Amino acid sequence: MSSHQTEVLSTAERVNRSLKRRYAAERRFRFYGLASILVALVFLVILLGSIFFTAIPAFQKSYIGLNVTFDAETLGIENIEASNAFLTADYDAVIKAALRQRFPDVSSRSEKRTLYSTISVGGTYQLADMLQAQPELLNTTQFVWLTADDEIDGYFKGKIDISAPESERRIKDNQIAWLESLKANGEVKKGFNWTFLTAGDSREPELAGIRSALTGSFLTLLITLLLSFPLGVAAAIYLEEFAPKNRWTDLIEVNINNLAAVPSIVFGLLGLAVFINFFGLPRSAPIVGGLVLTLMTLPTVIIASRASIQSVPPSIREAALGVGASAMQTVLHHVLPLALPGMLTGTIIGMARALGETAPLLMIGMVAFIVETPQGIFDPSTALPVQIYLWTDSPERAFSELTAAAIIVLLLFLVSMNLLAVLLRRKFERRW
Repeated sequence: MSSHQTEVLSTAERVNRSLKRRYAAERRFRFYGLASILVALVFLVILLGSIFFTAIPAFQKSYIGLNVTFDAETLGIENIEASNAFLTADYDAVIKAALRQRFPDVSSRSEKRTLYSTISVGGTYQLADMLQAQPELLNTTQFVWLTADDEIDGYFKGKIDISAPESERRIKDNQIAWLESLKANGEVKKGFNWTFLTAGDSREPELAGIRSALTGSFLTLLITLLLSFPLGVAAAIYLEEFAPKNRWTDLIEVNINNLAAVPSIVFGLLGLAVFINFFGLPRSAPIVGGLVLTLMTLPTVIIASRASIQSVPPSIREAALGVGASAMQTVLHHVLPLALPGMLTGTIIGMARALGETAPLLMIGMVAFIVETPQGIFDPSTALPVQIYLWTDSPERAFSELTAAAIIVLLLFLVSMNLLAVLLRRKFERRW
């Protein structure tokens, strides 16, 4: 074999070895990529699973059934005809009387105090609503399902370790005996916790809900959408279609890109300084929260809208201009409809980010304890991420379940908004 053939074979051999090394490196890279994705998915499943299983008990609530006598004397009602007779009645007294009647052996003051604590303070509100709706129940005895205290609810859900010494648990031995007696007689039931969805915040976990926070988030995001979408789209159209290419527009573009990376708490500080301290807008109001989130969302909307406008083929513009359309008509009648799917997608993604923001809302005072549902954009309110933050800081054990349940609701909203963005893009997107 000649030296030339030997050199050719050695070159081919070197090439084959090099290819084998590259293919092996490619396989390793794919393996590492798949492994990293798998590890991330495993941790995501663990995280979501822990949140989900923690949240499940929050959607159930325990009730204790008692024979309640709406005795006028016990209620302290002297004049039934008075307009506020049922509002000022002592409903706590009739609950205590019903408990004493159910457990007549309880005699000492400390035991009575322990017995009375089995029923939530919300029981008085239940009886008040019941008697106001049906005044004919006065001086009658009714079997009523009253909300159990959060610690009692935790016992029925198996959250209390009864094997621990009595001094190390919140539920005492005598309470366990009373609760087991009620359970044996069918005077304990569990039902869906509608309070979680229909009530506002409360110091008592069994009475706390997310309605006020949901309403505040809705009003805040509505303002954000009404401001950020038209302003962002208008800015994108001007920068892409009409603005001259000079140092000033370059400076504006750089600043827009930089604003998209600014920490959200900076926007909160800006809102505090400008909207509250300078313009005098009310603290903890959806109008301020919407303005702050608009500032935070605008860069995302502008960048997405500009990218969507750039994706429209130049032939569309040239054809419109060629048949006599003005520059404004070309943009409004041809470019904007074709770019709208991308604009909507960018806006919804920006809104989804705004929905989960907490830091800027804390800076403008939306961390207040709000019980009543806000009726307008100037009423005090909070938002769902802030409500989650407040419950996380609460010492009661039951608030951890409510926190996880609120996180599930927030995640459902975020997933829904992202699915909406995908559906809108698929529905309106055109391919060429």
